[in-house]
Amino acid sequence: MNGEKRLTKDRAWELDFLRGIALLMMLFMHLSWDVRYEFGVDVFSYLEKDWFWSFVHPIIVVLFVSVSGICCTLSRNNIKRGIKLLAASLILTVVTSVITYFLHIECLIIFNVLAVLTCGVFLYSLISFIEKKTQADANAVNVIMGLIGLYIVICGCNIHYMDYSTDSLIFLPVGFEINGSPWMADYMPLFPWLGVFMIGCVIGRICYRDKKTLFAGRGKAMTAIARPVEFIGRHSLIIYLVHQPVVYVVLLLIFMLIRSVR
Repeated sequence: MNGEKRLTKDRAWELDFLRGIALLMMLFMHLSWDVRYEFGVDVFSYLEKDWFWSFVHPIIVVLFVSVSGICCTLSRNNIKRGIKLLAASLILTVVTSVITYFLHIECLIIFNVLAVLTCGVFLYSLISFIEKKTQADANAVNVIMGLIGLYIVICGCNIHYMDYSTDSLIFLPVGFEINGSPWMADYMPLFPWLGVFMIGCVIGRICYRDKKTLFAGRGKAMTAIARPVEFIGRHSLIIYLVHQPVVYVVLLLIFMLIRSVR
């Protein structure tokens, strides 16, 4: 019992909080998209502004992916975590394929943030296994991971300059242009986002070596403010999976009610 209390006390609540903030921003963006494009209401015009896609949207994704990388270093069983993410990613692809091709609602997801996180978790598990078996120096591993992560980010940021396209969907995760590929919602390639995940892992290995919060002395006011957001961050996977259909159905009911009143 005392061990459980100590574990809760030492939990890096700030990571749950940051991931919760990123998820809330993502939820609002998806809500805005549905209202503007699915239901045709001329609001949330920020979705068509360059500043949003060039500056704000990357912040949301970088925050979510990098914090997930940090949390990966704190996990007691990354293989189990990776299998769970893989299953969720495959289910999402199957469900959105059925909705897209049978209900004709364009929402196809083939490779998105869940797929990136799945690859990142399995990659980190492999690196940790090799590190343990070879008894490699942790600082050397951190440097190598950081350099590889930075390289992936740089390549990903410059991949659009490559005049290269292919007909094979095998290269879809990389980020190459695929000729004749269907429209996809929430597409995220490994380049640069796997690099962001790996950099997050390095941050986790350096800053959270003791696997404890860095802000243990927060007061009651901060606890009360952060707790709802922390809850969202702790349950980010299930919330991410169910939020879009829930939001869509709620909006559908609201607009049906509005039309009936008119």
